[in-house]
Parts: sequence; structure tokens; C-alpha cells
Amino acid sequence: MADGVHGGAPLQRGENVRSPLGTAVRIFYAEGIHAVGIDRIIEEAQVTRATLYRHFSGKEDLVLAYLEQADQGIRAQLTAARKDARTPDDKVRAVGRAIADGIRSEGFRGCAFLNAAAEYPDPAHPIHQAVLAHRQWFLDTVTDLLAQVGSAPAGPAGRHFVMLRDGAMAAGCLSDPGMITETFMEGVEGVLRARSAAYTAS
Repeated sequence: MADGVHGGAPLQRGENVRSPLGTAVRIFYAEGIHAVGIDRIIEEAQVTRATLYRHFSGKEDLVLAYLEQADQGIRAQLTAARKDARTPDDKVRAVGRAIADGIRSEGFRGCAFLNAAAEYPDPAHPIHQAVLAHRQWFLDTVTDLLAQVGSAPAGPAGRHFVMLRDGAMAAGCLSDPGMITETFMEGVEGVLRARSAAYTAS
């Protein structure tokens, strides 16, 4: 799983918790959340049950930490991707390329957040709420970037970008990731052209 786009860097919740959390991140992402029990995590992390429960109140808390790690990783990667981009258009393209790189990475299994939402469909569940919070941040981020390209309201363009990203994430683990990411980046260019055309027309 590539760091950032669908995974992330380790949380700094304490040295002793890195092993069980790292194990949970790996197998939750690869195999699904409901398919993996606490006993499996304890066994593979080679920790005692008491050690795990000293840091996490239960599986739900561990899943939330897994999603927190994914969220932090994505935020860091998109910040790094935009760092050297000189123009607003290039910042949007840089975000797109970061997403495409994740889709083409070894072990890609789709979006950790979309996968979690499918397993926890109740909108009131804390895990589903964590998914929604991350997605709102991502939508706000790309909408703010697109607002710098053209003068028309950027909300529709931001939603369009997120839908392109969601489709690429879903398709990227089902068919040729190279073809999927090429199509995704063409879509990103289409969003940028539409923004520029609206600015010219105004």
C-alpha cells in the first residue's frame, strides 16, 4: 500500500502501539475490516491482549486509528505534491498525479475510506462519520484549488473532481491501472479546461 493516497505514515500515539496499529493498517486494507478480528491482529503483531487494550479500547478504536493514519497520510502527500507547483492549474494536476501514483502502486486495493464506508453504511456510526469528515476535507481542498482557476463558482468543479477520483479508485483495482489513471488525468484536464473556458467567457 503506497503511503499517502490510500494509506499513510505511522501515527505517533506511542512507541508500543506502532506494531499493532501497523498490523491493523496492513490487514484491514488488504482484507477488509470485518474480516479481521482482534485475535488476528494480536497474533500477527506479537503483542499481548493487555498491551493492545492499553492503547485501544476495542476494535472500533483501532479502526478509527487506521482511518486517522490514512487521513494524515493523504493530507501530507497532497501538501507535498502541491509544494513545487507554480500555477493554480499545476497544483490541481499535482493532486491528480498523486492520486494516479497511488492507484498504480503495488498492493492497491481501492480507497481505504470508500472501503470502510461500504462496511459501515450507517451514517451515524463513528467510523462512517470519520469517512465523511475526511471526504469533506478532500472536497474542500480540491474546491479551494479549483477556485484559483477561473472565476466561476468552483463547487461543481470540486464535486466533479471528487467523482472522477472515486471512479478511478474503484476501477483501478479491477482493471488496468495504467489505462484507468490515464483516463482519470484526462478527466482532470477536462475540469481545468472547463474552468479556464468559463473564465474566458466571463
